[in-house]
Amino acid sequence: MQEIPVPYVRANQAGIVLFILLAMLFRQPAFIVVLWAIQVIGLWQGARGNLFIVAAAPLLKGRIAGAATEARELQRFNNAIAVALLTVATLAFLANAHSIVGYIAAGMVAAAALAALCGYCVGCFLYYQFKKNFRRK
Repeated sequence: MQEIPVPYVRANQAGIVLFILLAMLFRQPAFIVVLWAIQVIGLWQGARGNLFIVAAAPLLKGRIAGAATEARELQRFNNAIAVALLTVATLAFLANAHSIVGYIAAGMVAAAALAALCGYCVGCFLYYQFKKNFRRK
């Protein structure tokens, strides 16, 4: 699959926002650690390995045919950024259970996912800048 249907992308973004909000609301970094694991598996296995997409697939079955898609390469880039920030958050929580650094790093992921749900993709902007400024000449 070269393209990922947008409803699947949105399901992942909504799952990210939900888990980080739960972590902050209940002051339970375990939600962020679980989210980290979900995103690492998704980065490793692709969309088919992402628990949020797998869980949402039966509910989205009727919306996938003919749905807009997003490039898999771009989604992997976005996912890699999320995994990097969630790794920082997880390590910060391992060092200190009430880590402000952990919540800030996770909050950045949640803010980016929420912005994407609202129509602005921070990772897409970064990807474009990376490709524009660092491509081989």
